[in-house]
Amino acid sequence: MILKAFIVGGLICCIGQIMKKKKKITSARILVTFVTIGCILGGLGLYQHLVNFAGCGATVPLTGFGNLLAKGVISDINSSGFLGIFTGGIKAASGGIAAAIFFGYFASLLSKPKIKKQ
Repeated sequence: MILKAFIVGGLICCIGQIMKKKKKITSARILVTFVTIGCILGGLGLYQHLVNFAGCGATVPLTGFGNLLAKGVISDINSSGFLGIFTGGIKAASGGIAAAIFFGYFASLLSKPKIKKQ
């Protein structure tokens, strides 16, 4: 399972690196593209096959975050109706979002920003 996770996660990262180097796509656009692809594949039920095969190799990259958002929306629509479109993704990903904010803030306290010279 570790080898499968390593290969799948590595391939996802390689695709992002190729997009950045060869196509000169910015990191922000790659982020949005990967989350969107994960969300679409998750909404269609296709991403779950990759998660079953690769485990964390599929859930840790940005595509896994998109999949998590889609699963949360689908689940909340089933339980809350129309309002679930707006609340489901945030509920499902709230732990990861809170951790990103906390650790980002903590890292900003420990680091010394440098101004780029132009």
